[in-house]
Parts: sequence; structure tokens; C-alpha cells
Amino acid sequence: MAEGEDKESKTEEATEKRVRDTVEKGNLPVSREAPILASLLAAIAIAVFQLRDNLAQLTDDLRVTFENPLQWPLGNGIDALSVLHAMSVQSARVVLPACGLFVVAGILASLLQNPPQINLERIRPKYSNISPVQGWGRLFGRRGFTEFGKALFKASAVTIIVGWILSEDLTALLQTMFSDPLLLPETILKLSMRLLAAVTIATIVLVAADLLFSRILWRRDLRMSKQEIKDELKQSEGDPMVKARQRQIARERTKRRMMTAVPKATVVIANPTHYAIALRYVREEGGAPLVVAKGVDVLALKIREIAETHDIPVIEDKLLARSMYDHVEVDQMIPPQFFKAVAELIYYLHTRQAPRMEIGAA
Repeated sequence: MAEGEDKESKTEEATEKRVRDTVEKGNLPVSREAPILASLLAAIAIAVFQLRDNLAQLTDDLRVTFENPLQWPLGNGIDALSVLHAMSVQSARVVLPACGLFVVAGILASLLQNPPQINLERIRPKYSNISPVQGWGRLFGRRGFTEFGKALFKASAVTIIVGWILSEDLTALLQTMFSDPLLLPETILKLSMRLLAAVTIATIVLVAADLLFSRILWRRDLRMSKQEIKDELKQSEGDPMVKARQRQIARERTKRRMMTAVPKATVVIANPTHYAIALRYVREEGGAPLVVAKGVDVLALKIREIAETHDIPVIEDKLLARSMYDHVEVDQMIPPQFFKAVAELIYYLHTRQAPRMEIGAA
């Protein structure tokens, strides 16, 4: 019951991470009927392009071998092995190319479904593979009934096709009993070609449906519950509480670093109580004025307090302080749009040496 409820709760489509992890583990949608179709196509190719000529050549070679048996001495085991070797070489000319084509067709059938990958997870021993309970569940589960349906379709299709073709060619087959035996291989080849072609067409329909169904079933098995999506998001992006704590620690460290840097400032630009920006400018160090600290409200008051303690000039300019606060960052030089205004303030400080001036108060 719990398992059914768990499956019913998986209503959301799988995330990209879930799909990626599943693919990396080697769990991919695969049609088991595709290799069968590839084998049938390979058999048709062999029958059309190779079988007729190669069988004729093999028949001639074997006829020459057996029509003159005296050419093969059979006095001992070595002589027998020589005969078997000669026959194997003659047969290999037909068998080996056919086997090679079947192997290539099977490999292509797998490669065209999914890209190749090396995954040791699929060959790792698992208890579920030998568990009678889970094996029983696979046998009589959804996949088991699906495989049974495909097997039933294949058996029915082959039975109907073979019966239909044999019923049409029954008269021709009976006439071969009274015809030249040399014509029998050609008759069998034509009949086999018709059977292979018909079965291949039925298999193409089965493979197309199986490919579609296997991918739909694979996607359905990957579905996630809303809680699983939340847990995955929390795992990938981090626990919100932990991230909030990390941000708090980072702010505290930045605050301590700024407070230790304020005594090195050249001037503090402030809005009387809300904003404060501490700048450092030393001509010998080069570059534009550097922002060593900035803050609002309580932090701004703290910056002003430290500045006044160390006799650092505090200039109150509401508009400039508010504007600079939104555009400057600590440990970075001020943007070019503030060069002129800040230069005028620094020039004023150097010429007048005023510890505190109120400019543009409004």
C-alpha cells in the first residue's frame, strides 16, 4: 500500500539533474526488439547479396571434394583432420561474412538507440538480480506483462505470416516433388526471402511501438514527487538556513574588515545619519580614490564615530552620499562619474584643512 501511494505521489516530470544522473548510471531506454530487427535486415542482405552466389560456389567445392574421395587419404587421424580443415575453409567463406554482418547489425542497433558509454554500475552484482521476490515482481509486473505482450505479438505475427505465405505457395511447393532437384534450393531461397520480408515488416511496426513505449515508460519511472524536487533543489543550492548563516558570517567579516580600514581613510562622505562612505586617496599610491568602508544607519554612525576618533574629515553631502552608496563597492575604486565631485572635496580638504564641513545641506 505504501509503495502504491509512493508511486501515486510521483506526479512531477523528472528534473534535468535526475535525468543526467540516471543516464550516467547507465539506465537508458532500450528496445529489445531493435537487435532482432537488425538481425532480420542482415539476413535479408545476406540472402540478396551473398547467399545465392556463395552457396553455389560452396556446392561446387563440396561436389568436387566428395565426387573424388580417393584424393583424400584417410589412413589416420591426421588425414581426417586435413579433410575437415579443407571443408571448414570452404564453409568459412560463406559462414564468416554472414556472422560478421550479424555482429555489425547488432552493434549498430545498440549504438543508434543510445550513445555508447562505459559504466561499471550495470555489471556490479546486486541482490535484487537474484532476489526471488523482486524477480517475481518483475515477471508479473508492468514490464513483465509488456514483454509477454510483445512476445505474443511476435508469435502471432510470425504464425499468421508463415501460414498465409505457405498457403499461397502450397501448390508450388508440392510441384517441387516432381521437378528437378537442382531447382529446389532456388525455390527454398525465394520462399525464405518472402518469409523474411514479411516478418521484417511486422517487426518494424513492433520496434517503432517498442521504442516509443520504452521511452514513455522510462520517463514515467523517472517521475518525482514534489518533496523529492524540493530536496534536490535544497541539495543542489544548499540549505536556506545554512546559506543565510553563511551570508550573515560574511557580512560580519566584511563589517569587521571595514571598521579596521576606516582609520586609513582620507575622508568620509556622509548623509548626516543614514549613509557614510569612507574613501582613501594617496597620490603616491596612484589610481582613483578607494572605497575602504560604507554603511547605512547604525553602521554609518559607527564609521563616523571611528573617523572622528582618528581625526578623519567627515563631509556631509546628502545627494553625493546617497548616490555613491548605490554605485560603489568596498575595496574598489570609485566609478568615473564621481571623479569630479570627489576631486573637488579632496582639493578643498588639502587647501583648507577643514575637519568638518557641511556642503549642500538641504
